[in-house]
Amino acid sequence: MAATRPSSLEGWINTYQRYVTTGNRNIAKFKTSLAAEQKKRNPNSERVKYFQSQISNVTKEIGRYKDEIASTQNKIYVRNGQYDKLLSGSERDAYSAVSALFKSYGLDSLAPKIYDYVKNGYSGDTISVLLQDTKEYKARFSGNEARKKAGLPVLTPGEYLATEASYQQIMRQAGLPSGFYDQSSDFTQWIGKNVSPSEIQNRVDLASQATTLANPNYRKALNQMGIADNDLTAYFLDPNKAMPHLQKSAATAAVGAAALGQGLTFDKAYAEQLALEGVSADQARQGYSNVAQELDTMKALGSIYGQQWDQRTSEQGVFEGNAAALQKKQKLVSQERGAFSGAAGAASRGGGLSQVGGAK
Repeated sequence: MAATRPSSLEGWINTYQRYVTTGNRNIAKFKTSLAAEQKKRNPNSERVKYFQSQISNVTKEIGRYKDEIASTQNKIYVRNGQYDKLLSGSERDAYSAVSALFKSYGLDSLAPKIYDYVKNGYSGDTISVLLQDTKEYKARFSGNEARKKAGLPVLTPGEYLATEASYQQIMRQAGLPSGFYDQSSDFTQWIGKNVSPSEIQNRVDLASQATTLANPNYRKALNQMGIADNDLTAYFLDPNKAMPHLQKSAATAAVGAAALGQGLTFDKAYAEQLALEGVSADQARQGYSNVAQELDTMKALGSIYGQQWDQRTSEQGVFEGNAAALQKKQKLVSQERGAFSGAAGAASRGGGLSQVGGAK
């Protein structure tokens, strides 16, 4: 019953379970044979002793495999962070309470430490205190570290989280762009410097007012560049932090303008993807010129030969060099040439294969 080498912990459990099942079948057979031997032979005969020995050996082997199953299952629990499965009674209750609390802080990563402390007999209250000395806790509540250095009172976790929530609510209500002061790490400085939510509200109100009072032509020009009023408000609130958002908005708008300039659809999410990948305004104009040049002909060929073709397929081929899009294009062009012996088929449909083949 030597074990093979499965590729996963779950595979080992399945293997051990098969060995246990096989062992139980063998024990059943040995017991049947033993009973038969005991009826017709001396209870102390060699055959009887043989079957008794086999039953004992296989029983021990099954016990070892069951231990392996339990041990391997525990490894799976550890791998999956299911430490509560390794505990019982008051230990499980203590672990569940402390881990739930620290999970609410965004500190799921402390689960292994909580488990170790519980196994070493520490109470829930003691564990909570000990965890405050971990680097994970100090990083999560790093604003408190700054407050200590400044001689300010440390906020409790509840106070800290409530302050963060107030900041976030102010930003959301102002309609500020996604990614601008919407993560806990964004608020470390404010908490460390004891900046109250009411003061942040005043700053946001002033930034919104500055946007409203800005030169209308200036705002119009920025809007045409893809920079919305909420982006401008973010800039007035924190120029350094807002600049990447403004640059992304302007670059996205440049890509979108190139699409619209060719009479094509402007998909903001895709335009943003291209902008983040570094597609410049000039590259966008050239690329969308190629897309517009091929799109109607490729749609027609796709309809003829049962292949869906749309603007996104052309965009993927032109901007991304997407292998599937380029292969589909080559296949459609080849089918058309094969069916109509050269360019005649495409010419008869008002397109030109020379045009389609030339747009890469």
